[in-house]
Amino acid sequence: MQIERIECLVFRAPVATPVRTSFGTMHDRPAVLVRVVDTDGAEGWGEIWCNFPSVGAEHRARLLRDVVGPVTTAGPFADPTALFERLTRHFAVLAIQTGEHGPLAQVIAGLDIAVWDLAARKAGVPLHVHLGAAEPIASVAAYASGLNPDAPERLAATKRAEGYLAFKLKVGFGEERDLANLSRLRLELGDEVRLMVDANQGWDSAAAVRMAGLMEPHRLDWLEEPIRADRDVAEWQALAAASQVPLAAGENMREGAFGEAMEAGFLGVLQPDLGKWGGFSRCVEIGREALTRGIRFCPHWLGGAVGLLASAHLLAAVGGDGMVEVDSNPNPLRDEMLDAPWQVDGGRLALPGGPGLGAMPDLAAIARHQVPF
Repeated sequence: MQIERIECLVFRAPVATPVRTSFGTMHDRPAVLVRVVDTDGAEGWGEIWCNFPSVGAEHRARLLRDVVGPVTTAGPFADPTALFERLTRHFAVLAIQTGEHGPLAQVIAGLDIAVWDLAARKAGVPLHVHLGAAEPIASVAAYASGLNPDAPERLAATKRAEGYLAFKLKVGFGEERDLANLSRLRLELGDEVRLMVDANQGWDSAAAVRMAGLMEPHRLDWLEEPIRADRDVAEWQALAAASQVPLAAGENMREGAFGEAMEAGFLGVLQPDLGKWGGFSRCVEIGREALTRGIRFCPHWLGGAVGLLASAHLLAAVGGDGMVEVDSNPNPLRDEMLDAPWQVDGGRLALPGGPGLGAMPDLAAIARHQVPF
């Protein structure tokens, strides 16, 4: 394979209701799209994680355009994974020198998604099939995430009417408020739906143990990132032993941390974000290893529609009983981005049937949100 040209596009869509987490707030919805074109004229699309900090989208785009892109187009490679490995090795020292491990990994990950999409389009098969699925899959299980702490039951009711059967609440806003929100969700949605919570690394171990116990009566599928992702393995193991609610994490891990976490056995759910680290080249193999260890695989995603579709193909390629994450909050860069709009029915996200991702960005539809970088 030989990439001839790389195009990067940055978008920012204003939103009326900010997206709140325990560590920060998003006042608009950003997205960084990657388009790669090979020497045959074939193309593929990817998306780079860029939610934080507030200047993150433009920064990642410049890294791709000025730093990673020229190395990508410098020579041929055997397959997408070979390119991923080449770029990771090439920029390892720069990542140490600059402290930019995350941004460089995110740029390489989004580029990896685009190159895999290109390869699958050229092969004429859906991306998850090109990644090893035995046959095309029509849909994957999905859940509505990102329920904010302000009247989450209202948004959840709307999402249930749209076809969702599982929901994830943001917590970490105070014990009383978190528990009251869970009670309201159960009252609104009933006992038959699945509920999960995400603390976004907002507690210490003592608070996490206490909250896990208090939340247990709500029959949660998982408790996500209750403590910092970089806490010692022993601290995570102690929390897992004390919690009746399965622990989930992965969006803030990179290669070594995944293996360590799976070996240590403290996670019930593994959640890599393929636009944040690893792309398909690493996240598929990590997902399959998780399943062999009896760990549920539920890819993380909170961004635009290209990344959402990629996350769905990742789950379809890996298999298992996991769910793909679909943010509940308004986002034109998710809802208007594709030429084949996605939809959820009966708790499942439909996969387009065409080759590669199965859909292309409709740039005219989102042109009003494009910004310079």
